Amino acid sequence: MQLTGKQKRFLRSKAHHLNPIFQVGKDGVNENMIKQVAEALERRELLKISILQNCLEEKEDVAEALAEGTDASIVQIIGNTIVLYKESEEHKEIILP
Repeated sequence: MQLTGKQKRFLRSKAHHLNPIFQVGKDGVNENMIKQVAEALERRELLKISILQNCLEEKEDVAEALAEGTDASIVQIIGNTIVLYKESEEHKEIILP
């Protein structure tokens, strides 16, 4: 799903007050992490993921791997934080403009 600029701005404003609930460390992105992020996205739709200093991968690569693995959209990469969005099948709460 490709997000428009207006939708990304809207989602960034929604994500501003969220705290990161996942951290990517030196092990990088693995199958287990992708599965957990996918489950969390189904429940919450919008997630922040923190990249730790000891992560060996580039933050853009981490964001791509997570977005591809979970079929989500990258809303923003700011500092060491990634914001992901995926429309929920059962728990839809966010209505995009």
